[in-house]
Amino acid sequence: MNSIRKIGVIGAGTMGNGIAQACAVAGLPVTMLDISDEAVQRGLKTLSGSLDRLVKKDKLSEDAKAKALALVKGSTQYADLRDCDLVIEAATENIELKLRILRQVEEIVGEGAVVATNTSSISITQLAAVLRQPGRFIGMHFFNPVPMMALVELIRGLQTDDATHAASTAFAQAIGKTPVTVRNSPGFVVNRILCPMINEAIFVLQEGLASAEDIDTGMRLGCNHPIGPLALADLIGLDTMLAVMNVFYDGFKDPKYRPAPLLREMVDAGRLGRKTGRGFYSYA
Repeated sequence: MNSIRKIGVIGAGTMGNGIAQACAVAGLPVTMLDISDEAVQRGLKTLSGSLDRLVKKDKLSEDAKAKALALVKGSTQYADLRDCDLVIEAATENIELKLRILRQVEEIVGEGAVVATNTSSISITQLAAVLRQPGRFIGMHFFNPVPMMALVELIRGLQTDDATHAASTAFAQAIGKTPVTVRNSPGFVVNRILCPMINEAIFVLQEGLASAEDIDTGMRLGCNHPIGPLALADLIGLDTMLAVMNVFYDGFKDPKYRPAPLLREMVDAGRLGRKTGRGFYSYA
């Protein structure tokens, strides 16, 4: 398997443009693909704005920003991924959509290319099974916001071969990330620990043990968390939190992963957190 020099990213949304930015800042040319020119241009605009903020904070020079932007190419054509050494799918968390994308990617890329997914919850083994060369497939779970967060979870499916894992590890390190290797299991490792903790905080609020503010203050000052679990749930999106807990509950068939009834009720009420202006806190 060749070393990874040219990257393709499918999806120009929050995760996709963040991954593209991390690659470009590290000096790697990247093609960012989405279904429409509007989506691609939105992604490029977000990426440019993110680089501007780094320049204002003196974390990036104007010259480095210009070089990074020059390395990012927007596209709506899968054919533009033909010469990529690594293609990362970063589309919406929908298994049918991801399977369709992965089939299209394998039709285009060369035999030695690595194919990866940025999924945070879908089985890597299940996704790999759709490929003719499942050994080249791996989970590459970046964290939001990608340019700031140092971690990448590398998730091996049952089929992932050693060469794919080694190339993915080297790539993650080349773009300044720290990779951790985990086995395929619902939620992988970080979300497996984090999301039940947030769910438990919602149970604590539901039971009236403390206010949302006091729960978050307790975890910030007592456990040195940078943000409290309820504020973090608002940031993630309560609908996303509920979806992840449902994946755990369905995957493990264990009642300890039961979503808090208050979480379900908040989602039913449309109080999804920051994106709707109201969750456990108000963002009017």
